[in-house]
Amino acid sequence: MSIICIRDLTKLYDGSILALDRVSMSINKGDFFALLGKNGAGKSTAIGILTSLVKKDSGKVYISDYDLDFDIMNIKSLIGFVPQEYNFSQFETVHDIVLNQAGFYGIKRSLAIERAKFYLNFFGLWEKRYSVSMSLSGGMKRRLMIVRALIHDPNILILDEPTAGVDILSRRLIWDFLRDFNKEGKTIILTTHYLEEVEYLCNSVAIIDLGSILLRTSVYDLLNRVSKRTILLEVENSDNIDRLDFINFKLFKKDRNLIEVLFVNDDSLNFLFDYLIKRGVIINNVKNKHNRLEELFVDLVT
Repeated sequence: MSIICIRDLTKLYDGSILALDRVSMSINKGDFFALLGKNGAGKSTAIGILTSLVKKDSGKVYISDYDLDFDIMNIKSLIGFVPQEYNFSQFETVHDIVLNQAGFYGIKRSLAIERAKFYLNFFGLWEKRYSVSMSLSGGMKRRLMIVRALIHDPNILILDEPTAGVDILSRRLIWDFLRDFNKEGKTIILTTHYLEEVEYLCNSVAIIDLGSILLRTSVYDLLNRVSKRTILLEVENSDNIDRLDFINFKLFKKDRNLIEVLFVNDDSLNFLFDYLIKRGVIINNVKNKHNRLEELFVDLVT
């Protein structure tokens, strides 16, 4: 059952720059959906229209059977949105930012306080609840953005590059929460530049380029189109790690602070992270050795 239906969606900037070119697609209720594309491909414009922050030029959008042209307030109540940029007051406390957001949706204060305590605890922000937001680290600010988007218990959560620039532990916390949130039947839409994020989280995916959908498929089928990957882990405390062969990947210690992992079968990032963390390895950064998304974009447009 579709919860979002988009038909011939078009957006022009300055009357001539085509950001979206008659985009049509549907997203099923309970799906974990990834929208991929290069910078300027149209991802943020599409999300901006769904969240009523960008005005479309033509086409139709239906969200949970509400028409975007006539039912904006009902649609807003269904959606929690985490944008790329921090857009809360740097001078408000963490607690006030979350409670004020609840007030915008008419949530009773007692319920808002209860939910704020739960989510701030979960995301490791409860001890910072009376701190002004400017004092938070980048990872904490990103987590605060997610808490704010969740406070009215939305049925649809839209995240625009939610883990860009955050440390690996914050990224893992966000990933684990999103997986559990999706298991509750919530629909999640994600834009990202990290293919490993799509692999770990998502069920289906669309790739957009120059305002047009190039590919709409399952994540499983997408991964079959790209080469097996090698990732590099920048780590600490890897003295007890040497070359290891598993069914799903081969692990090579390049030096004390760099581990190379070649995935040879079904990918299993979760198993890999658990294995290393249990052995006291601190993971500082994860990156692909080769940009498989770039390879895929080239393949699709040629």
